[in-house]
Amino acid sequence: MKCPKCESKMKLVEVNIEGAKNKVLSYQCSKCDYFEFDTQTGSKVLEELREQPLKIKQKIVKLSNNRLGIYFNKHLVESLNLKPGEQISITVPDKKHFLVHLE
Repeated sequence: MKCPKCESKMKLVEVNIEGAKNKVLSYQCSKCDYFEFDTQTGSKVLEELREQPLKIKQKIVKLSNNRLGIYFNKHLVESLNLKPGEQISITVPDKKHFLVHLE
């Protein structure tokens, strides 16, 4: 395959995508740094990533009177359509996990 910008020969490279087990094929030009992803392998990786649950790292913050809390990320609030005052229930199955359920 030739580069559409500089007409140089492009090499085929397997690219790791964070969170995906499969790799994406990418055509890369070493002269002008142009690249494009293979649509077939790219689609597979996108489907794989969509099947995984959303993971967000969040820091625990100190509130008043020795209480701790967390803020909900903007993207989480929007995707779940959360509103102030809604009730949640928290389940603690073991010492390393807690589950938050929307009511």
